[in-house]
Amino acid sequence: MGQPTRRSVLLAGATGLAAGALPGAARVVRSGRPRAGRILVLGGTRFLGPQIVAAALDAGYEVTLFNRGKSDPERFAHLEQLDGDRDTGDLASLEKGSWDFVVDTSGYAPSHVEATAKLLADRVGHYVFVSTVSVYADQSAAVVGEDTAVGTVDDDTVKAATTIREAVRHYGPMKALCEQAAEAAMPGRVSNVRPGLIVGPEDNSDRFTYWPVRVAQGGEILAPGDPTQEVQFVDVRDLGAFCFRVGHEESAGVMNAVGFRMRLGFEEFLHGCKVALNADCSFTWADEAFLVEQRVRPYMEIPLWLPSGQRGHFANDRAVAAGLGFRPVADTIQDTLAWYRGEWPEGREWGRAGMKPERERELLAAWKGR
Repeated sequence: MGQPTRRSVLLAGATGLAAGALPGAARVVRSGRPRAGRILVLGGTRFLGPQIVAAALDAGYEVTLFNRGKSDPERFAHLEQLDGDRDTGDLASLEKGSWDFVVDTSGYAPSHVEATAKLLADRVGHYVFVSTVSVYADQSAAVVGEDTAVGTVDDDTVKAATTIREAVRHYGPMKALCEQAAEAAMPGRVSNVRPGLIVGPEDNSDRFTYWPVRVAQGGEILAPGDPTQEVQFVDVRDLGAFCFRVGHEESAGVMNAVGFRMRLGFEEFLHGCKVALNADCSFTWADEAFLVEQRVRPYMEIPLWLPSGQRGHFANDRAVAAGLGFRPVADTIQDTLAWYRGEWPEGREWGRAGMKPERERELLAAWKGR
């Protein structure tokens, strides 16, 4: 690959960084290159990374992975592997080579992204940074769009965040600064992709997996709060394909990569699980005041649920315009359950998120006897 050019169409309107915003954040620009090429994935061996790799290989790309070689190192043993560690500043293996674009799945500390983007700026055409909707300072607005203000941290905190462990303590604001670092190093050549909850096979967070598993178990199920409350998530396979696509098409800008093309209510989702899994179950809806009184932990003890006023709707128009697609939610539900059963055929207690059976029984009894 020859030296990348800084296309004037991408640079048009790009200005200096403004607080809480990125240059060109209001646009999605495509130049597109109708040919296969070479892709560099920073990370690439866990959850989202393999889906990006799969999309690239399906498109005929040559794939290079850069990581520490600690997470499932044999998974892509047939691909080019570059060893390094962003925590220690070991980027020597990235000092040579050129790629059509890079996808950064492992950027948490702004200094890491700045160092990587500067090192690669003259040898890659485009930078795709996987960020998060957690960047937004206020997620309770009726509509949270890409121009909504992001969270901030003080300079001393930023300087101290030299490792991933330190950076994730201030996850959202640090991701926002990572976005800005990439854009500063490669102005007009960055896709900052902001997913919400990423779900599907290989998701060990339990924040979505709990529901297909619990519904499949059947019986009476405690359902939370307002049945019409919207739920938003994105299948990891759809997100992986999207991250590849925006890099391949050089779609610059900031994009909320969340579902869906329609509004999906909590009751619709749970009944979707019931129908997709042919489950013999029923739902008992306990109101928000009761759950708060019982000190139920939102989103963790009851996955996907948040009390009213704590979460708005994440607008996804830009991502959809740039090609984000959504498989049927039923497919995500069924495939997640199939993966879970393959990993834990005897089941397991919920650790990171989800409600233990005895706790659910206690709450159902308290709700009925209030």
